[in-house]
Amino acid sequence: MNEVAASVRVLVVDDQRLIRDGIASLLSIRPGITVVGTAVDGREAVAKALELCPDVVLMDVRMPGMDGVEAVAVLRGTVPECRVVMLTTFDDKEYVVQALRAGACGYLLKDLPAGELAHAVRLAHAGVTQLDASVTHHLAACLPCPGPGAEPSVVLSPREIDILRLVAQGRTNREIAAQLYLSEGTVKNHISRILGRLALRDRTQAALRARDLGLL
Repeated sequence: MNEVAASVRVLVVDDQRLIRDGIASLLSIRPGITVVGTAVDGREAVAKALELCPDVVLMDVRMPGMDGVEAVAVLRGTVPECRVVMLTTFDDKEYVVQALRAGACGYLLKDLPAGELAHAVRLAHAGVTQLDASVTHHLAACLPCPGPGAEPSVVLSPREIDILRLVAQGRTNREIAAQLYLSEGTVKNHISRILGRLALRDRTQAALRARDLGLL
């Protein structure tokens, strides 16, 4: 009973049945994960999310009718506690930026091994933003460069700037702690202060702001 209660509830959204059912099957056998349903497009994803209350939604980008980006924006307004991770074959920079600005907490490609996908679901539930390496590259390439005077040290300490840069690279708290020789608790406290000082909602917005500040 406790194991079921602790499971991360996942909704899988993809317009291709083979892929949708395959992802659902792979995740359903992973410990700590319960696939509560699937959906064929963004409109059904919103309806299922309201009905099933998943913790994490794995959302394709390109779908007929309501696409993934539009669905993310709707879910952020109707089920704000739900974390949406884009899972797609498309790493087009337009989709990347649109999805993150709409409220997605991550953008991953479908060539992930099953074990890494399950780990990504757990990290998303824990509030960790995840970006594929190519996605980070696109963010650096397509967002506007900072204007004159956009100096991060005005509001952030040198240590916080280092941590913000690593957050933007998609590093977890553990990875940041190991690289900077800090405890995970210290890293978590730094990130909380960074979000507060820059008036950011989450790590996704932090990644976008890092580019605005010229840190990528």
